Amino acid sequence: MPDGVLENPAATVGVPVLEVRDLKKHFPVRKGLLRSVTGHVYAVDGVSFSIARGQTLGLVGESGCGKSTVARAVIRLIEPTSGEVRILGRDILSLNKEEMRASRRQAQIIFQDPFSSLNPRMSAGEIVGEPLLVHHTGSNKERQEKVAALFDRVGLRASQMNSLPHQFSGGQRQRIGIARALALDPQLIIGDEPVSALDVSIQAQVINLLMDLQAEKNLSYLFIAHDLAVVEHISHRVAVMYLGRIVEHAEKRALFANPQHPYTEALLSAVPVPNPRLKRQKRLVQGDVPSPINPPPGCHFHTRCPYATEQCKRDVPPLVEVAADHWAACHLRKPLPASVLSDAGD
Repeated sequence: MPDGVLENPAATVGVPVLEVRDLKKHFPVRKGLLRSVTGHVYAVDGVSFSIARGQTLGLVGESGCGKSTVARAVIRLIEPTSGEVRILGRDILSLNKEEMRASRRQAQIIFQDPFSSLNPRMSAGEIVGEPLLVHHTGSNKERQEKVAALFDRVGLRASQMNSLPHQFSGGQRQRIGIARALALDPQLIIGDEPVSALDVSIQAQVINLLMDLQAEKNLSYLFIAHDLAVVEHISHRVAVMYLGRIVEHAEKRALFANPQHPYTEALLSAVPVPNPRLKRQKRLVQGDVPSPINPPPGCHFHTRCPYATEQCKRDVPPLVEVAADHWAACHLRKPLPASVLSDAGD
């Protein structure tokens, strides 16, 4: 069996499907005739999280906060600057090219744009079957049969396998992307805003399809979005990003009911309430998102936070457990006492 493919999946029971520790991605800024490095874009600056088998982690935040960079760094579509990424217990950042190719069977990605992510010169069947061909899976007949089965599973007809991407609607193209991601039977699927380009009614269909597939195949999802209503519907846990850092991380119900970071409060207050008689008090944040090339010292959010203190401007707040299984990076929140944490562990 090739390196990077687990011989005994049972040996990974209890191991997180994805574990990320202190992940960083800094893009160099080059200027001048000699293209010398004059600074860095701190797109991802020390992100840590894990995803259990069969669970969904929703990663949310404003545009430009680093969500998509996390998605691409996790599966090495771009190389991280530093950190550790473990898929089923194996550190993929230490793998060579051949080992990495084999390990890609375990993790696949669904891209945001359902049109530009598909090769316009390949038929839909060829697009879905390409991962099987690249990894030399089965005979030609077996690959055709599996592609037909995948089309049926995602709500497409096998007769559409010979059609080109431009002959499909946006929702159908995203279903092709989902079928392609499922082709190698991965354990982890990363959705990089997979429904943001779709109409609301089509979004619901695709989200329900993803949830059905998760229940059927016990998949784990890293679901990246900026629509909190979608995240609340599909996620088990939610992590909130701001300017390259995770500022809050908790179980879904706890985070939506009792946010512990001012940025999360502001995000939730902006979600429309589907009842004209109810009014939500909006906590609007002031100013614009700072540049990731020159982020503010201390807490990155202090320039827009109505509660900021001098300590916020000076010291980086650690991500600490402020309530049971609820983590926040805010100087205004005190960590749980060690005695409470030990009682919870018992």
